[in-house]
Amino acid sequence: MSSRNYTDVIIAGKVYTLGGYESEEYLQKVAGYLNGKINELKSVDGFLRQTPDYQNVLIQLNVADDYFKAAAQADEIREQLEAQEKELYSLKHQLVMTQLKLEEMQKEAGVSKDQEEETKKQ
Repeated sequence: MSSRNYTDVIIAGKVYTLGGYESEEYLQKVAGYLNGKINELKSVDGFLRQTPDYQNVLIQLNVADDYFKAAAQADEIREQLEAQEKELYSLKHQLVMTQLKLEEMQKEAGVSKDQEEETKKQ
């Protein structure tokens, strides 16, 4: 297991020391995301007139909203992937069945593999 990393970050103008097993770059990215969300909300009319506690709740709600939207998108992508994998499996099955039928028909017609390869070369 990796060692625990610690790094100083600035969130909303204050320095915090974050620790975790993630890289320093990742921890900075998380802090940058929070700063972006805070700045986004500060640009909304009336946000700064709210109490600090209410501002914090609004920030938390917005982060939770982003999380649930991303989770729903990930679920949708997962479902699409599963559907595509099922379709691919079905297509592969059809291909194998078609190849078997072709071979059977070639046997019935008396065409050998050697004749087939000679035809492909020409």
